[in-house]
Amino acid sequence: QVQLVESGGGLVQPGGSLRLSCAASGSIFRINAMGWYRQAPGKERELVASITRSGSTNYADSVKGRFTISRDNAKNTVYLQMNSLKPEDTAVYYCNAPAVVTAVGYFELWGQGTLVTVSS
Repeated sequence: QVQLVESGGGLVQPGGSLRLSCAASGSIFRINAMGWYRQAPGKERELVASITRSGSTNYADSVKGRFTISRDNAKNTVYLQMNSLKPEDTAVYYCNAPAVVTAVGYFELWGQGTLVTVSS
């Protein structure tokens, strides 16, 4: 079974930091782009950051300069370092891999989500 498993969410005070991790498991040949999305209560899911296999990155304007996405291709893992967190960053964060190559074809995968709460 091919899946993405996230970790690292939790409660943090404004101005604090958290690091999210997302590891892919299963019979995977290759993962192309990976990304992080978030969904706050009552809002639509939005792209936070994405990274290509070669390391090119893209960020939502709201997180530029505060969040950093990175990946370890050997471990099929993507990270999101979140600094200077604000209450408006509170959301469920989801890992996404839109094109995972396996022995039986291409798949899009989503993680189960991890809750990040920024509050004093």
